[in-house]
Amino acid sequence: MPRWPGFEKSPWFEEQISYLQLEPKIRAIIVAPQPQRIMPEKPSRVILFTTPNGSTIEQTSGCQQKEGRDWHYDIQHIGAQHRKWQSLNQRENLILVCLEARGLSWPRWRASHPDNPKLIRKVIAEILNAIPLKKPQITLACHSGGGSFLWGFLNGSETIPEQVDRFVFMDANYSFSEAYGHGKKFLNWLKGDQKRTLVVLAYDDRNVLFRGKKVVSPTGGTFRATNRMLDRFRQDLKFTENRQGEFDTYSGLEGQIRLLVHTNDKNQILHTRLVGEMNGYLYAVTVETPAGAKFSFLNTPRVYTKWIQPEPFEQPEREHKN
Repeated sequence: MPRWPGFEKSPWFEEQISYLQLEPKIRAIIVAPQPQRIMPEKPSRVILFTTPNGSTIEQTSGCQQKEGRDWHYDIQHIGAQHRKWQSLNQRENLILVCLEARGLSWPRWRASHPDNPKLIRKVIAEILNAIPLKKPQITLACHSGGGSFLWGFLNGSETIPEQVDRFVFMDANYSFSEAYGHGKKFLNWLKGDQKRTLVVLAYDDRNVLFRGKKVVSPTGGTFRATNRMLDRFRQDLKFTENRQGEFDTYSGLEGQIRLLVHTNDKNQILHTRLVGEMNGYLYAVTVETPAGAKFSFLNTPRVYTKWIQPEPFEQPEREHKN
């Protein structure tokens, strides 16, 4: 079977990749299985992962660390965690898309584009158009400032499209706001289908210090944002609370909503460790799935090391316009 139009063979893991230049000022990489590994009779899933502040799509995808290589390549490993997930998930064809805003800041990108909710929907449509699969399900996932893209998406309509069936916020839910009706939109969407899931990972960042100063303001941080979400959802739902290792876990709608907060008793900066070192991404995309029921990913060492590529992805110079 030929490769998809616009895709090139990756040197690793029987994958095909494609870089996209999207307007305004967005760069994306699509990582898909080689065509012979695609099972047409099975459902497909596209995961849109927006980069954290300060990281490129190549750094977010990750690669093996070596002397002289930027440390950002060895902190998230979304590519390797994605491959591990595919090895456990024979039910779906999984396609990973990492998106990066020029300047490496989604909050800044949104601030410079007041019509960002409309632009975000357009960008997603263009990405799906480049993937020759019929009506894939969509997971919207993010880390850090990448959450701004997801909030912009939510602000674009009173309803969430049926094609989206999972949201993942990893230390990224700073901007949850009732002023924009985020709580109501999530609740209406979740109640529309029992297969829909909202997963939030955060940590107690209230007393974390960097160079002697607190890293979050008296009202900021994802600990407080997660509690704002809980306060809103508790107006309509009952939650089950328990301790899962070092995480306080809040579960509602029989697991459709999962909010996990690391207690952070040592007041460490866990902003990136939640994602990579703790297998946070892998947990968030598999919880409430057969793979998530079978394996425990949180509070364990990296479970995806065999899936880390030796070198970073590299965009051809002819395509690198941003």
